[in-house]
Amino acid sequence: MNLRQKVLVLAVAPILLATAAIAAVIYHQAQVLAIQQRTSIEQSHLASREEELKHYTALATQAVAHLSKLPRGNTEAQTEAKRILSRLSYGKDGYFFIYDLQGNCLMHARRPEMVGQNWLDMRDKHGVPVIRILLAQAHAGGGTVRYTWPKPSSSEDAPKLSYVTLLEPWGWIIGTGIYLDDVEATLNHLDRKTCDNINNMMRLIAAISIAIATLITLTGLALNVSESRMADSKLLRLTQRVVDSQESERTLLSRDLHDAIGQALVSVRLEMESAMSALDAADPAALPAKTALANADQQLGSVFNDVRRISHGLRPPLLDDLGLAAALRQLAKEMSHPGTPIQFVASGNHHRLADTVKTALFRIAQEALNNACRHANASAIHMTLFASSKRVRLIIADRGTGFNAHAIAGHPRSGLGLRNMHERLLAVGGTLRLRSSSSGTIVTATAPRIQP
Repeated sequence: MNLRQKVLVLAVAPILLATAAIAAVIYHQAQVLAIQQRTSIEQSHLASREEELKHYTALATQAVAHLSKLPRGNTEAQTEAKRILSRLSYGKDGYFFIYDLQGNCLMHARRPEMVGQNWLDMRDKHGVPVIRILLAQAHAGGGTVRYTWPKPSSSEDAPKLSYVTLLEPWGWIIGTGIYLDDVEATLNHLDRKTCDNINNMMRLIAAISIAIATLITLTGLALNVSESRMADSKLLRLTQRVVDSQESERTLLSRDLHDAIGQALVSVRLEMESAMSALDAADPAALPAKTALANADQQLGSVFNDVRRISHGLRPPLLDDLGLAAALRQLAKEMSHPGTPIQFVASGNHHRLADTVKTALFRIAQEALNNACRHANASAIHMTLFASSKRVRLIIADRGTGFNAHAIAGHPRSGLGLRNMHERLLAVGGTLRLRSSSSGTIVTATAPRIQP
């Protein structure tokens, strides 16, 4: 992991951790508030139902109050009281029931089969001793009791809230109840809505966190790309400066070799030729000296040719004086030999090219021709220069052995020439395309007429 990636991680990680911590706190608080809200709503519903049941029980007690004042053994009055209470009902599942103090069922408006039996030890499906609790609550002065009881309308067990009171003259426990399945359904619906709201809030927080992290990441990547582009641009400018400096030094060195050393060698050669002419060929003593001068003149001519070749290789004067086409034609003529003939063709308006473009293409031609002659064992080389109004293209095709371009490009110690060719063209805004096979190699260099 490089420094930029570490900085990006250090920038994103605290935000994600802080967001996760905030989300955890919000989730906990939302759960607490949901529980408090549920409890509050449940208590409110139960309080209203308790008041309702208390009111119903009071009405039932008043309905039989005149009968309960009669003597305790008056069976007719008790029977009438049971009849009155059995006919009292409200809603679909609202009814009254009567038990004595021993847990015997005296009247049940919806389940007459229970009448006459003792239910003191009866328990609901949760193990709650219903009748014992009802008796205890009635002895305590009356109140509400929660348990589970079959619902008359559906015959299914449902939570029920009952209110009981003690009718002291006869020792009766009178009660009624309201089923709470609608309250449970309301509370369950509220729980689901609350859970959905909490989940939506968590998803929203996660989406915001991801969006912020993505924004930071994209911003960091954009900055990295921008910095990379700036660095590449600076590197290209630096490379071009280095190339320009090299070309300037080569130009100076070429001129010094051609103008100074070359002229000095010409002068020395002329002096030697004058000395050879001054020697009398008829004088036997002068013959060795004349032979030595002739050998020195021959060696001096060879040195002069080498100096001229090196001078032209450093910076051919034709490139600056007559242009790229003339320089390439001269290069092809100098490097061509019977084993590897080089043919050069120029077309289009190849005049008035930028100096950097001319230099880059000429150096690429030098490198490509050297590779073809030295390494590819090319039997023939064809070089084409074409220039349009906007671009100039140089194509060098040889009939040689070819090479694996990908392997050489990826080797750390090989392919320096190819990398230099790429960098030269990249510096002037151009492109290099290379195709090589067993039948030969084609190098195509394309550059703008004027460096961007």
